[in-house]
Amino acid sequence: MKATDVRALSADQLNEQLASLKKEQFNLRFQKATGQLEKSSRINEVRKDIARVKTIARQKAAEAKA
Repeated sequence: MKATDVRALSADQLNEQLASLKKEQFNLRFQKATGQLEKSSRINEVRKDIARVKTIARQKAAEAKA
């Protein structure tokens, strides 16, 4: 997921995206614990995507206040 794609989303869409990424992160952690995880690099990708979404959501909230 690229930052330009995330910036195009509305605040509600950002919240939905964040929820789905957190759910995916949970599932990946569960797969890792049970030894079923095939692509371990996906965990880092999801973590970075979560950070990206949170950062852009915070920036949009700051712009709305100003």
